Amino acid sequence: MNSLEQLKQHTVVVADTGDIDAIAEHQPRDATTNPSLLYKAAQMPQYQDLVDDAIRGGRALGASDDRLVDAILDRLGVNFGRRILQIIPGRVSTEVDARLSFDEDATVAKAQELIALYAQAGIPPQRILIKIASTWEGIRAAERLERQGIHCNLTLLFGFGQAVACAEAGVTLISPFVGRIYDWYKTARRVEQIPIAEDPGVQSVSRIYNYYKKHGYSTEVMGASFRTAAQVTALCGCDLLTISPNLLSELAATQAAVPRRLDAAAAVTMDLPKVTLNENHFRWMLNEDAMATEKLAEGIRGFSADLSRLRTWLAPRVAALNSGERGMSIP
Repeated sequence: MNSLEQLKQHTVVVADTGDIDAIAEHQPRDATTNPSLLYKAAQMPQYQDLVDDAIRGGRALGASDDRLVDAILDRLGVNFGRRILQIIPGRVSTEVDARLSFDEDATVAKAQELIALYAQAGIPPQRILIKIASTWEGIRAAERLERQGIHCNLTLLFGFGQAVACAEAGVTLISPFVGRIYDWYKTARRVEQIPIAEDPGVQSVSRIYNYYKKHGYSTEVMGASFRTAAQVTALCGCDLLTISPNLLSELAATQAAVPRRLDAAAAVTMDLPKVTLNENHFRWMLNEDAMATEKLAEGIRGFSADLSRLRTWLAPRVAALNSGERGMSIP
């Protein structure tokens, strides 16, 4: 077996891309998208029908200005999700607007809107994960949504306190960002690389996984944002790993052994005291973790900027369809 096949024996592999062709090639169980990935995928000629359909769907609501663009963006995310679900057996993650990261009520409302759009297309909520930033407000919104049967993927997770709060809220899944943690420490230490045995991102996900299994939390751990195949294989045994197409191809092209590194039975025997958080404790833990604080804020800004770029890119296409033009080519 190649390395990817070995990894799949112990971990659910998720495709981290909006490129539907890449998902079909690597046959993961689940898939996840974000504004950055949608922005790239929407510019590919083979997905122009999804873009045009989203624009027509938004225009049918009779909204104008920003509300129209927001409606189109919602439909675009759902259109990609629907297409992806045609070729994978599991779930797809669709992200809530990053600008709502500090608004609990608005996050809940947006998640409900996205689930309703999927329902109109005949997609049950069990096949959808709503991606929400791991702010205090986002976690509280996810807690409410889970009680409604809407499952959530808490993203932009960098600190242990965020992971604990998510587990206590009963969220379905978390996505700790291995590569972005690694990047921060590499810069902070002023080094070109960090050995895999000392990789702070790998260590963070391992700690969270072991803590969850030790204390019997049902929340799944999905390592994300990998920089190297070595980071991926160092977390073999994690519940899920979401991997970019280039790293999936790299793993599929090698026969290197991939032993299991994380094991739930072993975690149960570890001495890992339980932590209970209230809002004050959560915010203090985040404040004391400079990496987590900086990367969370940077991630929210980045996803918001990607949404803005997507909005700008959509503008001439909306105008073209409004004026009756069809088949506008993508630069």
